[in-house]
Amino acid sequence: MLNIILMGPPGAGKGTQAVKLERAFKLPHISTGDMFREEISSGSELGNQVKAIIEKGDLVPDELTVAIVKARLSKDDCAAGYILDGFPRTIPQAEALEKMGEEIGRKVGLVINISAPDEELVRRIGGRRVCPKCGASYNVVSMKPRKEGICDRCGSPLIQRKDDNEASFKVRLANYYKSTAPLLSFYKGKGLLHDFDGMVGSDKLFEELRTLLNVSE
Repeated sequence: MLNIILMGPPGAGKGTQAVKLERAFKLPHISTGDMFREEISSGSELGNQVKAIIEKGDLVPDELTVAIVKARLSKDDCAAGYILDGFPRTIPQAEALEKMGEEIGRKVGLVINISAPDEELVRRIGGRRVCPKCGASYNVVSMKPRKEGICDRCGSPLIQRKDDNEASFKVRLANYYKSTAPLLSFYKGKGLLHDFDGMVGSDKLFEELRTLLNVSE
C-alpha cells in the first residue's frame, strides 16, 4: 500500500509530479486545493468563505480541512493507497492525519519533499496555468500544454489562478515557512521523509520518485 504525502513550497512542482505518479501507480491524487476550488465553484456559503480565505493567501482553518480530507480518504478508491498534495500544512493537521489514518486504516507510509530556491518559485508561479475542470497544471515556461491555453487532458481552456499573483504568493510562501516547513522535522523524526531536488527537471525527478516508490511497494 502506497500512502504518500507530497510536500514542498508552492511552485516546487508537487502538482506536476502528483499527476505523473497518479498515472504510473494508479493512485488517487488528492489535492485539498482542488477540493476547495470545487466547493468555491458550487457557490455555497462554505465555498464563499473558503474563497475569501484563499484569495488573501491565508490557510483554511484546520477543523474544516481535516473533515474534508478524512471524508475523502475514507472512499473506496483510496484502499490501495493515495497521494496527498497540499495536506497536512501544519503540525496540528499532521497529528490529526495520524489519528484519522489509524481510525480508517490508512496511515501515511512515506513523505516526499520537493525543494527549490525562492527565486525559482517566484518565476514558476507567475507562469503557472491550471485547468478549472480536471485540475491539471501547466507552466508557460517549463511545462507548456500541446496547444496554447488548452488542457491536454480534457480540452478545457486554462486559467491563471487568482492566488498566483506576486502579492498572494508572498503571503503563501511566508505561511509555508512559518507553518508547513516545520513538518519536515516532524516526519524526519518518524523516519518517513525523503528529500528531492526540484531543480533537476520534471522528467528526471519523476524517475527518481518512481525508483523510490517501486522499492517501497
